[in-house]
Amino acid sequence: MSNHKRERIYRDSVHNIIRVGNGSADGQLLVSLIDTPEFQRLRRVRQLGLAYFAYQSAEHSRFTHSLGALHLATRSLDRLRLKYAISDEEYTAVRVAALLHDVGHGPYSHVVESILGFHHEQFSIDAILSGNTAIGQVLSDHSPTIADDVASIIRGDYRRRALAQLVSSQIDVDRMDYLLRDSLMTGAKYGIFDLEWIIKSIEINELGDHLYISAPGIYAVEDYLQARYYMFRQVYFHRTLRSAEAVLKVLLKRALQLFREGGDVWYRPDTPFETVLRGQMLTLTEHLALDDTDVLFYIKQWRSSTDKILADLSSRFLDRRLFKAFDLDMPPASKPAFVEGVRRVVKDHGFDPDYYVIEDEAGNSDHYFYTKDKSDAKDLIYVEHGFAKPSIREISEVSAAVRGLQEGYSLHRICFPSELKNEIGQLYHNA
Repeated sequence: MSNHKRERIYRDSVHNIIRVGNGSADGQLLVSLIDTPEFQRLRRVRQLGLAYFAYQSAEHSRFTHSLGALHLATRSLDRLRLKYAISDEEYTAVRVAALLHDVGHGPYSHVVESILGFHHEQFSIDAILSGNTAIGQVLSDHSPTIADDVASIIRGDYRRRALAQLVSSQIDVDRMDYLLRDSLMTGAKYGIFDLEWIIKSIEINELGDHLYISAPGIYAVEDYLQARYYMFRQVYFHRTLRSAEAVLKVLLKRALQLFREGGDVWYRPDTPFETVLRGQMLTLTEHLALDDTDVLFYIKQWRSSTDKILADLSSRFLDRRLFKAFDLDMPPASKPAFVEGVRRVVKDHGFDPDYYVIEDEAGNSDHYFYTKDKSDAKDLIYVEHGFAKPSIREISEVSAAVRGLQEGYSLHRICFPSELKNEIGQLYHNA
């Protein structure tokens, strides 16, 4: 990265060069936000969490992804402004929302969220609206209303829904950037789609206040949705990645239990991690003080615990001795008996099945796959259909390819110590 008088340049693996001009008020605002401690913290939060256990080059951060989202938002807005009225205030608010949409992500993101019971989006909103964060102060100095506008875009209730959809919808700058970025950084080619044609095809239905894709762009959207589908199946649901997440979850579960019982779990008093171990909700300040390195530091300490379960799980995580995972692709009636058999084998070998047998499930959430749901128009993708008398329709109504994806995908796996794979494998084949 280099600084110039009127622009800042970021070399990017996906978009080549991301320019943030600082010769205008909104450019100076973006540069100031990038330089805040809260945004710089995203350098220390991996975009793909534990995917590096499966894809060794997946070390990219939420910092790089957020800059990519800003870049795509700027390009999309610049194109839309050629045809539609977008005020300077709206233009700035959408760009800032794209930049800051992930600022509330915690260490290892979704894994830790599921254990501690919070959602990063609310922390992002809180960081934006707070007068005690550098981000909040920068926004307040720029305008008395921009923080509320940015929070509203991220929350999904912005007064101009079409513009908010650029940041949060089924086809937004967040998803478009992470698919391309994650595909490149993992080496998997499933996430590649025709970004340029989608940006060229984005339009605004001003009467309905939502985005749609012009008729020539429908094939690019089909390509995008298929890319998303296969990235989840082949990358985000990869069994090694999910196994690493399972080990981290039970490791933290054991640490929380030991803390409650007064067991041997090392921690520094009066720190955010003490709040974590108490099972309490982190304050905004505590949350923004944590990143991936904190979790790793604690796990390294716990490897020396006198508690055998915590020490063993910590060592397995650090040394990548992960659990084996079997898909439970058997008749539903057979699953309970098989799972109980696995628990029995694990217990017979001296492992506590509450920590060494994990059922891993994931369903057809709209965060994963595109599904038709008319309850909220922002969760639908609209396309222009027809040439003589074009109309705007939901994409699955006109695309057989998208209808084929509507079935979605779900997984149900069982994870257990890999050293037991032969014995449990025999049990599996007999199920």
